[in-house]
Amino acid sequence: MSSMNSTPSGERVHIGFFGCRNAGKSSVVNAVTGQDIALVSDVAGTTTDPVSKAMELLPVGPVLIIDTPGIDDVGGLGEMRVQRTKRVLNKTDCAVLIADITKGLNESDRELIALFKEKGIPYVIAMNKNDLTADKTELPEGAIAVSAVTGENIFELKELIAAATKGRENPRRLAGDLVSEGDLVVLVVPIDSAAPKGRLILPQQMTIRDLLESGAIPVVCRETELAHTLSALGTKPKLVITDSQAFAKVAAIVPEDITLTSFSILMARYKGFLESAVKGAAAIGRLKDGDKVLISEGCTHHRQCGDIGTVKLPAWLKKRTSAELDLEFSSGTGFPEDLSKFALVIHCGGCMLGEREVTYRSKCAQDAGIPMTNYGTAIAYMNGILKRTLAPFPDLQALV
Repeated sequence: MSSMNSTPSGERVHIGFFGCRNAGKSSVVNAVTGQDIALVSDVAGTTTDPVSKAMELLPVGPVLIIDTPGIDDVGGLGEMRVQRTKRVLNKTDCAVLIADITKGLNESDRELIALFKEKGIPYVIAMNKNDLTADKTELPEGAIAVSAVTGENIFELKELIAAATKGRENPRRLAGDLVSEGDLVVLVVPIDSAAPKGRLILPQQMTIRDLLESGAIPVVCRETELAHTLSALGTKPKLVITDSQAFAKVAAIVPEDITLTSFSILMARYKGFLESAVKGAAAIGRLKDGDKVLISEGCTHHRQCGDIGTVKLPAWLKKRTSAELDLEFSSGTGFPEDLSKFALVIHCGGCMLGEREVTYRSKCAQDAGIPMTNYGTAIAYMNGILKRTLAPFPDLQALV
């Protein structure tokens, strides 16, 4: 499998193309990628929804290209398209503004630039349709003149995009920085009705890879074989990492002198919101009848019997709080912008989301004064083992 196809979407550089109707956004997207990703026509407003395509874009690497509807779309339906375009900004690592060079920057283009700056998004301005003008007027600061038709300066535009995304790589590790070369690490992976057939879930795959890169020795087993595995190893493992759903069983098996944590807790740290998740977990103990709780997943998948978000977490919350809670659920891109009605947000680890989108969601909660935690942290808290599962992170232990 090539790296182009195997890189998770959450690990790709998200490049969003924005602009007004008929500025040629879709044509530039196709020229930059060398593929017919976006539908092109002379009719204004051809792109009605954001279109995404995972691919390899040199010299950037694995990317997710997002073509958006015109920001100047009109009417009730147009307003919905504009809202969707603005939502794309929350997960954009680099914005490319496409404007018509024959008309220059208009008010909508300037509003977009202001939004890029407000959200701290690196951006590039591409003045398209340079093949239609003989008048080489002065370009806006930092802009480049291009032509999707002739290919003029498309290579240079890709170089500018690469420069704007430089240093975007996540400097954090999942678990590799917690171990040394030769350390044994036991990974507990339940295989139940909710487990995907024929493969491991993404956080498990990424953790195994990260441990291998550090020279550690990952040993994988189910919770039903954990006691035998620990006994058979003969050497005490440096770390046990479990699926959060099995926390209760695993914590009862693993001796207190062995460090225990979960994939979800490690993923929250990797995405940069573990500290707020630890602080937010305490809100579970304050929940009362009638409180609204949002349980949110970053990906969309077929809900199955025993699903963690819609079945197990609600049951654990009921058992822990004895309260009649009003639960709401969201998945994929359907994260509510207004969180003010909620007493708590419980989010997944965010493995399928880019760090910028996870940060945005966390900030939405912070700005609304709403505590936000994640699956693994919440489950550890409800099992009374949160302090124990934060043993690799002493600074965070002090928050419990």
